[in-house]
Amino acid sequence: MPPDPGLPDAAPRKLGLIAGGGDLPARVIETCRETGRPIFVLALEGFTDPGCLTGVDHAWIRLGAAGEGFRHLHTHHVQDIVMVGPVRRPSLADLRPDWRAARLFARVGLKALGDDGLLRAVIAEVEQEGFRVIGVDQILGGHLARRGVLGAVQPDEQALADLRHGAAVALALGRLDVGQGVVVQQGIVLAAEAVEGTDAMLSRCADLRRDGPGGVLVKMCKPQQDRRADLPTIGPVTVTRAAAAGLRGIGVQAGAAVLVDINEIRRQADALGLFVVGLTAEGTP
Repeated sequence: MPPDPGLPDAAPRKLGLIAGGGDLPARVIETCRETGRPIFVLALEGFTDPGCLTGVDHAWIRLGAAGEGFRHLHTHHVQDIVMVGPVRRPSLADLRPDWRAARLFARVGLKALGDDGLLRAVIAEVEQEGFRVIGVDQILGGHLARRGVLGAVQPDEQALADLRHGAAVALALGRLDVGQGVVVQQGIVLAAEAVEGTDAMLSRCADLRRDGPGGVLVKMCKPQQDRRADLPTIGPVTVTRAAAAGLRGIGVQAGAAVLVDINEIRRQADALGLFVVGLTAEGTP
């Protein structure tokens, strides 16, 4: 039976945001405010920026307190869960897992040694609690990278070759669950992202650059990863740090990478003379 046109639309499902670091949690909160979607934030101690929590319903937990986190989510009648923002992987000693987290690690075993295996296990655990896990692209779809150049600066032939090589290397490393990003200059891989993250990788590239045309940063989605978590992300800070490292541009996978504040990324890139480009899986604009 078709819905009665006189009835109001169904209320939006309440979102539970498990917030790591960076600017992306604030962007999700802002979008929920704009669209009228109810939201509750589970803020992770040592990672979430407290400034993004002003005026939003939230609770703080430490990373290993899975049982407490689930209690908060149920108490606040959350229906959908999104996990965004980088979280530095702690040692088990630092994690101090409660009984619920310890049970998860005991069940997943060696799979938890890799980021992808751990994320899939966490998603499965959240779903067993009755929540629906969604990707940040379902909330910030308009912030996904599109194929082609974003701003006014265009990559030249050397940069295009570096982008293709970088995409191939990033995908190969992604299959091994190493990381999502690489820096390539004139065909040479200067750095690959691992546990330290993109910002730290860019910082050490400043001392590794060679004479001649600068290199490129390429970020690609791991081929096997669950796209409901840990999509490659860049923001205005990424652009400024890429410029400080002597790079000429940034390439990200179209349809799979999140651009935090697209307009500011474009403005920063144009002002600094960098290109930002959405790539196919083969590394072509």
